[in-house]
This record gives sequence, structure tokens and C-alpha cells, in this order.
Amino acid sequence: MAKGSNLVIVESPSKAKTIGKYLGPEYVVKASMGHLRDLPKSTMGVDIEGGFVPEYVPLENKAEIISDLRKAAKAADTVYLATDPDREGEAISWHLRELLGLSEEKARRVTFNEITQRVVTESIQSPRDINTALVDAQQARRVLDRIVGYQLSPLLWKKVRRGLSAGRVQSVATRLVVDRENEIRSFQPREYWSLDVLLQLCEKPGSFKAHYHGEEKKRELENEQQVDEIIRDVEGKKFTVSNVKRADKKRTAAPPFTTSTLQQEASRKLNMTPKRTMAIAQQLYEGVDVMGEGTLGLITYMRTDSLRLSDEAMGAAADFIKSRYGKEYYYGKFHVFKTKGSAQDAHEAIRPTHVELDPERIQGSLTKEQYRLYKLIWSRFLASQMANAVYDTVSIDSVCQGHVFRSSHQSVKFSGFLAVYEEGKDDETEAAGQPLPDLKEGDAAIATDLAKEQHFTQPPARYTEATLVKAMEEKGVGRPSTYATIVSTIQDREYVNKVDKRLIPTALGEVVTGMMMDHFKDIIDVEFTANMESRLDDVEAGKQQWKAVLGDFYQFFHQEMLDAEAALEGVRLKVPDEVSEEICEECGRNMVIKLGRFGKFLACPGFPECKNTKPIVEKMPGRCPKCGSTILKRKSKRGYAYYGCERGAECGFMTWDVPTAEDCPTCGQTMFKKSGRGRNKPFCINDVCANFLPEDKRGYYKKAQTKAEDVGEEKKPASKKTTAKKTATKKTTAKKTGGKTK
Repeated sequence: MAKGSNLVIVESPSKAKTIGKYLGPEYVVKASMGHLRDLPKSTMGVDIEGGFVPEYVPLENKAEIISDLRKAAKAADTVYLATDPDREGEAISWHLRELLGLSEEKARRVTFNEITQRVVTESIQSPRDINTALVDAQQARRVLDRIVGYQLSPLLWKKVRRGLSAGRVQSVATRLVVDRENEIRSFQPREYWSLDVLLQLCEKPGSFKAHYHGEEKKRELENEQQVDEIIRDVEGKKFTVSNVKRADKKRTAAPPFTTSTLQQEASRKLNMTPKRTMAIAQQLYEGVDVMGEGTLGLITYMRTDSLRLSDEAMGAAADFIKSRYGKEYYYGKFHVFKTKGSAQDAHEAIRPTHVELDPERIQGSLTKEQYRLYKLIWSRFLASQMANAVYDTVSIDSVCQGHVFRSSHQSVKFSGFLAVYEEGKDDETEAAGQPLPDLKEGDAAIATDLAKEQHFTQPPARYTEATLVKAMEEKGVGRPSTYATIVSTIQDREYVNKVDKRLIPTALGEVVTGMMMDHFKDIIDVEFTANMESRLDDVEAGKQQWKAVLGDFYQFFHQEMLDAEAALEGVRLKVPDEVSEEICEECGRNMVIKLGRFGKFLACPGFPECKNTKPIVEKMPGRCPKCGSTILKRKSKRGYAYYGCERGAECGFMTWDVPTAEDCPTCGQTMFKKSGRGRNKPFCINDVCANFLPEDKRGYYKKAQTKAEDVGEEKKPASKKTTAKKTATKKTTAKKTGGKTK
């Protein structure tokens, strides 16, 4: 490094690449790859009796990076610590300063809400000191979670199952899912009825449907007897239109995205998990090579709870809307949304950095996932500054024998923001209704059809990943930077399963939650956890001392630990076995799913009388191309998925490609597709078929080996090795670029 140069340290190589292009040759930009030191893995690493002093150690796998940064820092006049603009990023910068032995004068902190040339240049010119309050808030959370995890997890090992782990916030998230399941189980459905009539106008052509509304007031029909009484009253009688109400109804656009709403909408519309959403958003924030534009950070920082937008961004949106859609589509002024009072409001809402870069213009420079997520963010931001949508609504009451039947309809009169974006919904909304004839008060009609239907109230819906994130945000559990990790963790640890996009607690999750509710009421309490988040926010704001917060927490937690150990002395909590549909061939019982040293397997519940066991296999669509039998999904000893005939070695067919439900239109055999993310195009593997696609044209990095003996020898095909390595690199980068310890 030349004398007089400056070192800029960020978390990821992609971020370093983007920022490096914005700064001159006097700046060298390097990546720390996330945290470089942390609490030790083998011990708690916190001196509780000495005042909650954490013991930080350099990460072993970062030795080369640390050495390289030390050399670069020694040669630099100034070191700019440019990690992410949140608690975690501030802590990483503080750790860097301590680890590299930098003085406060030499180490300067800079942050970028968006990675654009203007913001990067302005930030470098206006550095600041490290915010110790932010660092303290992060340390408090880290130490808090370490204490809970390292003291509570061993108790779970002894009382439930070895290898389990407990977490302060994840336990509450699991409880939300368990509580919802208990609500569903205890739900008592209530009967109600609906009554619809088809009305034919008497004096002019036209007919319309109407729904029973009530008499003088709205009334709910509770049983069939009530419905039949109304039918007897109105059957064969004349209906009269008593009220026609027309109005224009305005609908305002949704605000721009926060972390929570982005995860929810990406789950609804793109079927992305919160974890995947944040990984792709991180890529868009850090920078993408855009054809003709160079490397650009495409969105603002994606961990935020604020709805605030800069005047510059709203002004750019106004100009874009007027030029592309016309003045009538602009809101008319800056559309400012009010941020919730509990929000930290440290950053702007999530928005595109350059609104003129519409998704279609840069689609060729983005991966499929990047494009879809960028389009979602771009559209939502632009719509937030567009005019209200206007609906033409009509509501008509028709009366017969004192019974009111109501018809309604709405249609879009002016699309406004709907021209760009419409927010997704978790629940079904009422239909707009069928178009109605031109009616006026006094028009007469006769019922040509009366349709009654029985209904039952439904239990609350199970959480999806999107609605769980929404619930956590509403209840104050977790923070924008932790939502994705929490939802992912409770599934990875098998406390919760995702079935048909809905989250269902496992037997293990219910047993652990039950134990926590019996012995750790505060830890598992939603209100207590939300209050702890507020106290951490107070530490960040400099209103509370972080070690005092830990002291208050540990005082009652330590007592709960002692009480729980005493109460559970000699007790072992049993996790009920999950019953499968597989029948034991030896004794006819339904086999159960067990957890063994090498993972899950099927076992007969009649053990020790019946010792039958077998591996868990998943039936795939399609048929074996060799013999026409069922294709099963299996796993090799190293955990790789492959697909083979159910007849095994007797047939010999196996492949690393995924069978599909589609048949080849030419030969009729099952078609396959590449494994991995994305909607890969199916292809025919029948080499005598005119539609056959050779392996070298299937999109592999190298020619695939699909020999059956590869499974036994534990050799992955070259294509998969390359893909696995590339994926692992991406995952490592994503993990390290965020550098988050949740």
C-alpha cells in the first residue's frame, strides 16, 4: 500500500468491488467477510460474576484475512470502517478497530444507507467516531443470547433430547406457532347460514343476485329453521328496490417496504423464504454489474423499520411518474408515510437507489431472483408516490316482507397506483360482485331462485412465514435484522415444520415449549421478550447501561434455572413418535419416525417384539425410464439427493436429475430437470427419442456422471460438484457479507 493511501474495510467482496469503483486510487477497499472475532464456541465466554465481561477471540478460519488486514492497516494513514449501518455493523467495526490495534484517530467510521457514488463520496468525506451505544446494544444482545443458550440448552439435553438448543427469541417464536396450533385444536365451529336470491326485474329486462342482509338491522342466520321462515315469507312475493347508493371509493397505495413488509410480500408473491429474501436484498444493496452503467448498488439498506423517504427520492419518483404515466397518475405532492412510534427510524424505507433504472431495463444484468425482488421493491416504491385508485361502487337494497337483500359491485374507475403495483393479502378478500343492471328506487322484481347454504366458522389459520414475521413485528418480538434468522432457525432445529406453506409445530417443538412454559415463564413470555427488546433499544439510545440490563435479566433467569433443575430432578420428558402412513410388513402396525445417529428413519412401534426398520424415502412423480416402476428420492451417506427406481439394484436406474410430472410429447416417457433453484426446463433423457436432450446441452457446468456405482462410492457427478461448490461459496459469502450474529 502506497504511503498516504487510505484503507476502507467492508464486510463482503461484492460491496468492496462496488465501493472500490466509486473511490479513487488513493483508497484500497478490502472485505472482512463479516465478523473476525466472537465469543468462543467451546465455553460460554462470559464472566458473569465479574460483571458480564465478554471474552472475544479471533475466529480461526479468518486468520489469513486478519493477517492481510493488519498489514494493510499498518501501511495506511487512515482506516475507514464501512460495515453495515446497524448495531451489528457498528459492532463489527468496533471489533475491527480492537483486533487491528487502531487508535481512535486512525480508525474512522463511515456508513452508507445506499451504495451510490454520491452517498459513498459524501460519507467518506464526513467520517465519525464509532457509536459505543450501538456497540453496547449489540453486545448486550449477544451476551444475553449466549447466557440463555449455554445454560438452557444443556438442560434440554438432559431432560428431552441430546443436541437440542434453546434461544431467547426463537423460543417465543416457536411458542407463537404452538399457541396457534392449540387454538385450532380447541376451536369449536359455530353454524351459520346464508341465503341468496336471483331477482328478475318485472318491468324491464335484467336480473341480479342479492344476499340476505337482515331486517331493520343486519342479522346473522344461525340455523336452517330461520332460513326456511324467510323463504316462506318471500317465496312468490314481489321485491322492491328500496335504496340505490352509488359512490366513488378511493384507495391509497401501500407505503414503501420495511424489512418486515418486504419479507411478507416476497413470501406471498415470490414464494421466497425470509432468509432467501434478505440474501438477495443484500446482493442488490451491495452492488450488481449493470450493463452500460457499471457496478451499482440498486436498493437502499434493507434492514429498517422506517417508512421515511428522502425528498430527493420522492422528487425523482414524481418526475418519473409524470413522464411515463402522466400528471394525473402522480399523488400531487410528496406522499409521506408515518413511521410507527416504536420504530428505530435509523434508515430510510427500502427503495431503489435510481428510480429511472426500471426492472425491465436492467433485467439482463440480474439473476432471476434478483430481478423479481428488485421489481417488487421498485414497483412498491413507485406506487407509494402515485395517485389513489378510484373505484365506482354501487350498493342496492331490495326489500320483501320486511326482509332486506343487498347487492353490491365495484369496478375500477381510475387505476392510479394500481397501474404499477397491488399489495398482496394473506386472507381471501370479498369478491367485487357481479355487474348490476341500471336500477332505481321503486323498481320491482320477483325471485326466480332461492339458494340457502350451511356454513361453519373456521379456526384461525396456521401461520405462514409471512404472517409469523408480521405477528413478531406487531408483538415487538425481534427486530428487522433478526426476523429472517428466527423463522429459519425454528425450522432448522425441527421445532416447526413447513407443510403446504403453513408452519406446524413438531412434537419436539411442543414438548420443549411446554417445558419452557412450565419452568421459564418469563423467557417464553411474549410481553417480557418485547420489553427486553425495548430495553436494548434504550441501550442503543444511551438511556440504559448494558451491563445493568444483563444484571436485571440474569437475577431472575438464574433463579428459574435453579428451580427448573430441582423440579425436573430424575424426570425425562418423552417426545411422542410421529406416526407415518407406512405399514410394517412384518406385523401390520403403522410405522413411526425415529431419529437416529444418521438422521430420521422408519421403525416399527412394536419394538422389541418387532425390530423392523427401513429408511424414509419420498415418492416422486413420473415413472422409471427402464422398467416403469415408481421413482424414489434417496440420500447418499454424504447427504446428496439422488433419484432411483424403487426396485433398486434389480433395475439399476439412478440419476441426479429430478423427475417431473410431465411426459415427453414424442416418446411418452417421464421428463427430468436439473436439480437446484429456479424453474428449470424439463428435458427428455430417452436417447432413442427425437426429443432427447444430450447431457452437454442440459446446462451443466461439466458433463454429468449418472452411474449407479457413484452412489455407493459417494462420488458426486462433476456437474454437481461444481454446482455444490459454487452454491457453497455463495452461501458462505451471503452469510459473511451480512456478518450477523443474531
